[in-house]
Amino acid sequence: MHNIDQYHIHTSYETTAAVALTGVLFLFLLMIFAAGYILTSILLGQIFKKAKVPQWAAWVPMYNLWKFLVIGDQRGLWAILGLLPFINIVSTVFIYIAAYRIGKKLGKEDWFVLLAIFVPVVWLLWLALDNSKWRAKK
Repeated sequence: MHNIDQYHIHTSYETTAAVALTGVLFLFLLMIFAAGYILTSILLGQIFKKAKVPQWAAWVPMYNLWKFLVIGDQRGLWAILGLLPFINIVSTVFIYIAAYRIGKKLGKEDWFVLLAIFVPVVWLLWLALDNSKWRAKK
């Protein structure tokens, strides 16, 4: 004879609770992602404004990275190539070079790029909200 306790039988209540918990976690993560996207777009839009790039460009995925690279004196194509495995590592290097040059054009010291690498939200906040002026190369 089999012991019925050795088999765990899921009740519809347990299944419903698991589905509900999964849904709540998904919505929570979606809200965090949306908040991050909105904050990043607003701050990047302020940097674009300083660089005389239309602020709406900060809200368009991939195009915002393309414009970021261009104002940082890099080829925008790296935004697309960054979607490819292994090439994305090289693309990331060019993104940080662009961040360095954007910082320089806004009058920041060389070390300022470390914020872009290690705490990008601080880098974005600082550049977007300070009173620095865009100094393009002549």
